[in-house]
Amino acid sequence: MSTIIWHNPRCSKSREALQLLEDNGVDARVYKYLDEKPSVEEIKGMLEALGIGAKELLRKKEAIYKELGLSKVDDEDTLIEAMHKHPNLIERPIVIKDSKAIIGRPPSLVLDLIH
Repeated sequence: MSTIIWHNPRCSKSREALQLLEDNGVDARVYKYLDEKPSVEEIKGMLEALGIGAKELLRKKEAIYKELGLSKVDDEDTLIEAMHKHPNLIERPIVIKDSKAIIGRPPSLVLDLIH
C-alpha cells in the first residue's frame, strides 16, 4: 500500500511533514481533506489506524469546535459526524502507511512511520 498524507497546504506543520516525506524519497499521495471531505467511514478507519478516539483527533482551538459545543460531547458518532461536516476540525497532518497512521505533530514523527 502506498503512503497517504491528509494535507492542508495552508498549514505549516502539514507542509513540513510533506517535505519530510519527499526528502526521504516517499512518493505520498496527497489527500486535501478540506477540499474533498472524508466520509464518516474514512474518519472511522483513520481513528482505528491511529488507535485513538474521536476527541483526540479534534482541533480544539477551531472556532467551530466552540460554536458546536463539542467540549461537552462524548459520543463518538456525534464527534465523527462533526468532523465529516467540518473537516477543519480534523487534526493535521495525518500520514498513513499500510494499516498504520500517525498525526505529524511535530512533523518529525512521520519519520517513525516511514522508517
